[in-house]
Amino acid sequence: MGFFHFFKKKDINEGIKQYKQTPNAILLDVRTPQEYAGGSIEGSCNLPLQEIERVSKMVPNPQTPLFVYCLSGARSRQASAKLERMGYIHVTNIGGINRYRGKVV
Repeated sequence: MGFFHFFKKKDINEGIKQYKQTPNAILLDVRTPQEYAGGSIEGSCNLPLQEIERVSKMVPNPQTPLFVYCLSGARSRQASAKLERMGYIHVTNIGGINRYRGKVV
């Protein structure tokens, strides 16, 4: 992995494919409720970054696969790191909805 790999943007479209192929996976949108109301990926749950600690009530099993996105990928990166520190084992940061090519609801 080279230095510039760090700056490469996540491909949310590929991440959504992976999410749909993963049994029992949960798609977390860590944007604000206002951003979420403006359009989200179908099937996602809104859990704002500043409230990420509430995840244990929504997802009590730390083995549950979590796919995390936000607007640009910055908050989802922070949320993913925090989820891993909280003991969640299968956390995938899929980046930002601003690069999503699918339908939003």
